[in-house]
Amino acid sequence: MTSSRRHHLKSLMLQIAANLLEQEAAEIIVTKEAYLAENCAALDLSRDQAALMDFCKKLHQAIDKIDEERYDTQVKVEKADKEITELKMKVIELAGVKKPALKKVRMSADAMLKALLGSKHTVNMDLRANLKQVKKEVKEESAEVVGDWRKNIEDKADRKKMFETS
Repeated sequence: MTSSRRHHLKSLMLQIAANLLEQEAAEIIVTKEAYLAENCAALDLSRDQAALMDFCKKLHQAIDKIDEERYDTQVKVEKADKEITELKMKVIELAGVKKPALKKVRMSADAMLKALLGSKHTVNMDLRANLKQVKKEVKEESAEVVGDWRKNIEDKADRKKMFETS
């Protein structure tokens, strides 16, 4: 489809839509006039002053009655809206709040205590200071590269016993 054809079709659609909007506006005006003619009688102002005053009082009473009804319906709507929001909150509470996945933070014990306790933290938690010291025995390596395999196994057994006893 060429661009001129597309443009022409678009302009036709816009014209049709404008005509439909005009028709709807005319229909709304006609229905409004019909409703007013049906429900509101034409004013007859040729009466005397007492009759006009009585007519005005009746109009004011009708206006007050309509205002009360409007207020009552407005309160009902507000109450219903409030109830809807409360029910939505209950649904959210029942569904539960999804907690986001926590990120791993690399922090030493000292830094964590300082963050929690602030400047009050004076104790230094050096976890490595509490570890036991392991004595390292220096072995004299023999000049022989190829040794007796039994001796090598006995050395390993001694090392295993040393870790088991500590």
